[in-house]
Amino acid sequence: MATAAQCSSWYYTSPTLPLHRRHGLLRRQPPQAARRGQWPRLQVAAAAAGGTRAEDSIKAATDAEFFQPSDTRPIMLFDGVCNLCNGGVRFVREHDPNRSIRYMPLQSESGRKLLQGSGRSPDDISSVVLVEKDRSYIKSEAVLRIMEYLNLPFPQLAIFFKFVPLFLRDFAYDNVANNRYIVFGRSETEACEIL
Repeated sequence: MATAAQCSSWYYTSPTLPLHRRHGLLRRQPPQAARRGQWPRLQVAAAAAGGTRAEDSIKAATDAEFFQPSDTRPIMLFDGVCNLCNGGVRFVREHDPNRSIRYMPLQSESGRKLLQGSGRSPDDISSVVLVEKDRSYIKSEAVLRIMEYLNLPFPQLAIFFKFVPLFLRDFAYDNVANNRYIVFGRSETEACEIL
């Protein structure tokens, strides 16, 4: 509790503060930027500018290994033993005559490196991931981004589905992904059949 002398000194040093602030009855509110959640972004930007972190060096090494000047096509990471995922890759191949997407199973060594370079756990096989040179997409965002690379009418469908809120799209995606082995099964050989 503040003493009378402290209260009076607060009053005389800060006569413009409201009465409840002068007497310390309410905690100070954080600055406007912190309330909007902008500090974490600033901290990340400052950390990136301050020096190289382990994640940055992994990403740089991954980019150098998988994205050469001669081939900057995105890479679709998929669960290689899931029948649904293998079917999805076949579908994408059939509707991508320009071969604008490369494919790699999540369980492969290269897939694990790309996952780690994307800031995900190298053992995470819960989602399809589309890795572009400057960005990675997961779950429903990855599916919509893949659709943009395909023949008509899939790019238009992707635009239409973007109007659905992300949390609803990801909720539907998670429900399918969590039950994919039960409904669609696993590869009998327990190995990727696509590559």
